[in-house]
Amino acid sequence: MNRKKFISSVITAGAALSASNGWAASTSKEPNVARLMQKIPPYLKSGDAIGITSPAGYIGLHDIQPAVQLMESWGYKVIIGAAVGKRDFTYGGRDEERMADFQLMLDDPEIKAIMCARGGYGLVRTIDGLNFKTFVKHPKWIIGFSDVTVLHCHINRNFGIASLHSKMCNSFPGDWTKADPVQIATILSIRQALAGEDFKYTAPANALNRLGRAEAPLIGGNLSIIETLAGTVSDLDTKNKILFIEDTGEYLYSIDRMLWNLKRTGKLSKLAGLIIGGFKVKQDDPNEEFGKSVAEIILEKVKEYDYPVCFDFPVGHQRNNIAIKCGVRHILMVENTGSTLRSL
Repeated sequence: MNRKKFISSVITAGAALSASNGWAASTSKEPNVARLMQKIPPYLKSGDAIGITSPAGYIGLHDIQPAVQLMESWGYKVIIGAAVGKRDFTYGGRDEERMADFQLMLDDPEIKAIMCARGGYGLVRTIDGLNFKTFVKHPKWIIGFSDVTVLHCHINRNFGIASLHSKMCNSFPGDWTKADPVQIATILSIRQALAGEDFKYTAPANALNRLGRAEAPLIGGNLSIIETLAGTVSDLDTKNKILFIEDTGEYLYSIDRMLWNLKRTGKLSKLAGLIIGGFKVKQDDPNEEFGKSVAEIILEKVKEYDYPVCFDFPVGHQRNNIAIKCGVRHILMVENTGSTLRSL
């Protein structure tokens, strides 16, 4: 059978099975053909267009200019969405405005990647109103972190399409010539990832690391977002995956509670590996000290499992926030000399 015809018949059969079982990719919590097949959007080439929109918090037009100028210097065309510069209190415009702008970019065939201008809060208010039908047929890179974890989780769970967890426009240095080496490396990692370049991520040795090797798809993002998506159509399926987590501005007891949620919902039991990024915690109230560090909280939750655990990975709400591809198979090596993560 012709290869194209064979693939078409498999997809058609999968769609028919979905219909007969009464579930669709956008709402299912069961495996389907779309989720089982790893899909990587086309990598970008010179002249391709990157759209910038603000699906969560407000950001001004002037605030994205360093990102626009740098990405244009990389050879990309930049299209600025209507939500950038709009404001509805903390949001980048009203829900319907942010949703409409993101939908336009999902459906626009010229746009090959969508960079979220910043995080904040707001995507959970609009995710169920987005139509991913065109996006599934013509995947493109969705870029961002923090609140954008909603998109990473939803897209991975329902469509099995890779996305890019990375810094956003509000993290680009205002003066590239004065950027420090960490800023330069993390911003350039976005370009490398979008171009499909292979490179290896490293983390220093940590006495609390649990040694081992894992080869599996990489998923994850902001811990508090992952927790709040539990039980929804955007809930992550962590079985046989390498999970990475990070967070900021939380009390230690809140981190403990969120990790208990992951444990009680089974998200920690069948992992291939666990990566811990940056965690910035709020200081405990006087006489209300929690008594455990972030590392101790995490190790308590995974002590009965035997997969590798890597601490101090360069991802999260910190300067050293490297771009990593969610939904893509990686090899994680946690050794006495340090840890490495390499995409396949």
